[in-house]
Amino acid sequence: MARPKSATHDLKRDAILDIAAQCFASRSYPAASMNEIATACGTSKARLYHYYDSKEAILFDLMDRYTQRLLALIAQTEATAQRRNLGDREALHELIRAFLQEYESSATRHMALLNDTQFLSDGLDAESAGLSPRELILNRQRDVVAAVTRALKRAYPERLNSSNQTAITMMLFGMINWTFTWLRPGGAMSYVAFADEVIRMLEQGLN
Repeated sequence: MARPKSATHDLKRDAILDIAAQCFASRSYPAASMNEIATACGTSKARLYHYYDSKEAILFDLMDRYTQRLLALIAQTEATAQRRNLGDREALHELIRAFLQEYESSATRHMALLNDTQFLSDGLDAESAGLSPRELILNRQRDVVAAVTRALKRAYPERLNSSNQTAITMMLFGMINWTFTWLRPGGAMSYVAFADEVIRMLEQGLN
């Protein structure tokens, strides 16, 4: 009979993932080693292997949890919009605010998702999904993009059509996805203020 996990097992995994994401962000995924991650965690490499059997396993768990978090955020925002009886544009605005609030607290995980998916295996099956780790994460990313496209189409039905919806969706993601490169907590502009600027740009352009 398998020994049950301790109550703090997932909490320790979360801490490892946060530190690993910081290592990947500062050193790059290829350059960061299990030994460096273990040292940053204040533990031994042998102890780190108790939780993860490889650096890729860390990367996959990081992306698996983060993409699930983004999809859950979309579902929660849609449910809140329905409960508050928000219009389609207001619902989109709430989604933009929710994304940027998440990005503020998950910058290094977001960097890994944007930069390091290519390093996941493309041949091994992800547990219970029938897909490779890379395919699973890419599919989740596509699900996020599709959900935002649907929100944009509901908010601006006269503006989006089959020929431009991908471009406009990517335009929106282009505005918000790379904030980690320049927007700093405590800086001249907050993430909340930037969310308002993005919404204003959608509604009014530069007028």
